[in-house]
Amino acid sequence: MTPLSKIEALLFVAGEDGISLRQLADLLELPATALIQQLEELAKKYKADANCALSLLESSKTYKLVTKKDYADLLRQYSKSPINQSLSRASLEVLSIIAYKQPITRIEVDDIRSVNSSGTISKLQAFGLIREAGKKEVIGRPHLYVTTDYFLDYMGINSLEELPDVSNIELKDEEFTLFADKTRAKDIENEN
Repeated sequence: MTPLSKIEALLFVAGEDGISLRQLADLLELPATALIQQLEELAKKYKADANCALSLLESSKTYKLVTKKDYADLLRQYSKSPINQSLSRASLEVLSIIAYKQPITRIEVDDIRSVNSSGTISKLQAFGLIREAGKKEVIGRPHLYVTTDYFLDYMGINSLEELPDVSNIELKDEEFTLFADKTRAKDIENEN
């Protein structure tokens, strides 16, 4: 792994929030001056490669991957397109979490999924399934997300009360559990 590939991986995972110079320096154990040189090299690489749609954006010592301006019309078209066949698994996970836990912040969704959900949340907003509903009154004042009326139409229900009760359902995948069994949680509480 080269320093550039490590930087690129961190930028990708950081998503639309980006990552600060300090965070990058700490994670990569590089001095800021060397890191800035690496970031400049990455920016030049993207700019010089006509086959690459990515660009590096720096704002207030925070860096993020963005698409080149040349792709703005294409991406606008994509974001306005109707949902074609079905939502991806990641989109369904995020949509389910928001539907059952709303209002909820992106960070809270990320904590449940253990994955950055910013891209998926943006996609669900573009599809009109979720919307921002104010800000949470905590440090940083993150956006709160809720489902929309279109979500109800999309799901074929009239209200959120019609969503299935998941309090006793345990869904297992090979490596993670999406919802914990209530009785198991109670047992753990009783042990403490």
